[in-house]
Amino acid sequence: MIAMTQHNYDVVIVGGGAAGLSAALVLGRARRKVAVIDAGAPRNAPAAHMQGFLSRDGMPPADFLKVGREEVTGYGVEIIENTVSEIEPGFAVHLADGSVAHAHRILVTTGVTDDLPAIPGARERWGRDLLHCPYCHGWEVRDQTLGVLGTHPGAVMHALLIRQWSDDVIFFTHTADVSPQEREQLAARGIRIADGEVVRLVVDDDRLTGVELAAGTVVPRTAVFIRPRNVPHPDGLLAGLNVDLDAEGFAVVDRDGRTSAPGVYAAGNVVDPRGSVITAAGAASAAAMAINADLVRTH
Repeated sequence: MIAMTQHNYDVVIVGGGAAGLSAALVLGRARRKVAVIDAGAPRNAPAAHMQGFLSRDGMPPADFLKVGREEVTGYGVEIIENTVSEIEPGFAVHLADGSVAHAHRILVTTGVTDDLPAIPGARERWGRDLLHCPYCHGWEVRDQTLGVLGTHPGAVMHALLIRQWSDDVIFFTHTADVSPQEREQLAARGIRIADGEVVRLVVDDDRLTGVELAAGTVVPRTAVFIRPRNVPHPDGLLAGLNVDLDAEGFAVVDRDGRTSAPGVYAAGNVVDPRGSVITAAGAASAAAMAINADLVRTH
């Protein structure tokens, strides 16, 4: 039997994106012994640039994470490239390589997964010219021929927002049931409606050029927005710690990121799937301050 390597920390942060690294920065500067465990699969990896983060607007996500890692390791934070397989109450954090990290507090910042429709081309164009957030990508595709896919109950509102960035927007009903009132709202904003199921995204020379409907019609578009269904990562870590989850499976926390399980905190998209990079980072920073105060009171 191979003996497992064991390490002790004040705080183990599961997830090394903007939220996890922001928390690590606060805790490292507070002279806490911290480990950030990251599986290396950031949600925004397909995107060429990250927008809306003050002083880092337009920065490639990989560069942002590289700089963030350099900053936190300068304060003694350890970055562990691995996957957490289980967290035992107490807390023993089991990693995929068999090692175990022990911590007084846990912060989960594992984010979400975007559940995309089974439309040919959707996964390949995701984060490139199949986009989700108008505040993240709208400026870059302003005044272009835009589309919005009706795959979510909030798709019509999504289209109304997208109209802010272009006067040529088409709403593809696809699988959405669009009410007469919603059709009036779209028309009032100058948004045209294309009824029928979308069968594929048309790509030429590695660029989106159109949306093909089941009837065979191809509607020229240079970018398409979609509001995907956001789902928690299927790792079961929070559920295994008996953390209260909402109806969609996201962690329920107080304003400081405390979950219902003592010693377990959560921040970022694992709590709020609609949060942007900067809001996720801010929430995690606040959670880190609460964790440090918690440790001062109890250790």
